[in-house]
Amino acid sequence: MPETEAGESREDEEAEDGSGKIQRELSELKRRNEELLTRLKYAQADLENYRKRMDRELKDAGESLARVLVTRLLVVQDELDLAVKHAQEGTGGKELMEGISMVQRNLLSALQDAGVEKIEAVGRPFDPSIHEAVAKAQGGTHGQDVVVDEMRPGFKFRGQVLRPSMVKVELAAKGEEKVNE
Repeated sequence: MPETEAGESREDEEAEDGSGKIQRELSELKRRNEELLTRLKYAQADLENYRKRMDRELKDAGESLARVLVTRLLVVQDELDLAVKHAQEGTGGKELMEGISMVQRNLLSALQDAGVEKIEAVGRPFDPSIHEAVAKAQGGTHGQDVVVDEMRPGFKFRGQVLRPSMVKVELAAKGEEKVNE
């Protein structure tokens, strides 16, 4: 029977060695898991900080652009104040008109610098995506409908329509229809 006891003790030792190996591997996996979890938490914190910083920078950039536009518009406001003052005093009809024209040019310049562009309408084919027909006249030419007058200009902002042009459209003449006999 000693062999049995010796054989059993050898199996016990091998079992202990196997469980010890498993314990060491388990401990290593736990340590590695904790390390990865810590790295993940740092990465999440970095991402959140980056997102907050980008939000703040975008807000600051937007405010900066708005500040530039408002500064340009304040010049226009000053010029309008002067025009109103001259109109109330009844002085300088010609100068008043020149002043108002200058205000208009400065305002259009400020809008263009901000990305606003006027929609060209008169003489162009009617396009319902950028023109709003408020009046029409029958035309004598064949082809397509053409804008002949603009009641209110339209504008685009960076390629997108802010407001369509209000226009008068000359409708193209219809061709004579043949009747089958």
